[in-house]
Amino acid sequence: MNQPLEIHWRWLGWSALSLDRLYALLRLRTQVFVVEQQCVFQDMDGLDAASVHLCGFNALDELLAYARVLPPGLKYAEASIGRVLVPESLRGLGLGQRLMREALDGTMQRFPKAPIRIGAQQRLERFYQAFGFVTLGEPYLEDGIWHVEMLRGATSD
Repeated sequence: MNQPLEIHWRWLGWSALSLDRLYALLRLRTQVFVVEQQCVFQDMDGLDAASVHLCGFNALDELLAYARVLPPGLKYAEASIGRVLVPESLRGLGLGQRLMREALDGTMQRFPKAPIRIGAQQRLERFYQAFGFVTLGEPYLEDGIWHVEMLRGATSD
């Protein structure tokens, strides 16, 4: 009964996102970041079109996990992974770890020589440290939530 969720990972560029998939990912981002975390912020920041979107779908083609990968030079000098999320109802099942492993593998495949920089919510600092990220500098307040900047070198495993 403790079988892992079956997830079909898809890496989608902007032009490969159907309207239904775009709606699903924006809806899920809003559900987690705006409604659940009660954070009013400009989610649609103009970076989606230049990003690659990692979507985890179940057998019914429902979006269950999501992350956005930005190429080096778009937000930071390094590549970046952001908007990492799993719906609240699916947390605690290991899906977040599976999502991050897939995001890291795909990012390193696309940008093999680029370190990866993230702006992580401070409460998730240990989660990201487990994937080789190192905290840089002091915590900072962004959109009412404490964040830390973290870096993972290109040669990290």
